[in-house]
Amino acid sequence: MIGGADVGFEENGAIARAAVVVLSFPGLERIEFAIARIPTPFPYVPGFLSFREVPVILQAFDQLQQKPDLILCDGQGYAHPRRFGLACHLGLLLNLPTIGVAKSHLIGTHEPLDLAKGSWQPLIDREETIGAIVRSRHNCRPLYVSSGHRVSLPTAIELVLNCTPRYRLPETTRWADAIASQRGAFKDPESAQVNP
Repeated sequence: MIGGADVGFEENGAIARAAVVVLSFPGLERIEFAIARIPTPFPYVPGFLSFREVPVILQAFDQLQQKPDLILCDGQGYAHPRRFGLACHLGLLLNLPTIGVAKSHLIGTHEPLDLAKGSWQPLIDREETIGAIVRSRHNCRPLYVSSGHRVSLPTAIELVLNCTPRYRLPETTRWADAIASQRGAFKDPESAQVNP
């Protein structure tokens, strides 16, 4: 089983709302999800996202009946100025393998990326490979993939590509993002506590 975690905010950022989803792998069928809401514990400071988001993700994770074997996080892992982004932080606290799958660039440089799905280039900072820029869909904006905890970069890239059969985002974080942001069928927080 593979998990996804994301956080949205309510009341102009005063409330943090986390969603953790569990999907089958490789089928990517949704098994379960959980939601937690707490007062936002930390202000928005670039590079310190884990202090803002991890506490509420942990509360959502604790509600799950079936724990995932690995979690894809909507954020950075090793591709971080301190080499310890949200995916590293969460993986260490849960003692689970994690992968950082960020939608935007934080740090590092790379060579030009081919437009084909599956193309990737190393993300380099201070002569060290810290992650990869990955094309998850043809001619679409890339993702920034990096190891979080107990996952090598080649395995992280392979798993992210296996979790993106149709869309830019992996199914894990796509579901978590929709639930955490209350989009689509998840606009009513009372109807979406833990759902098989």
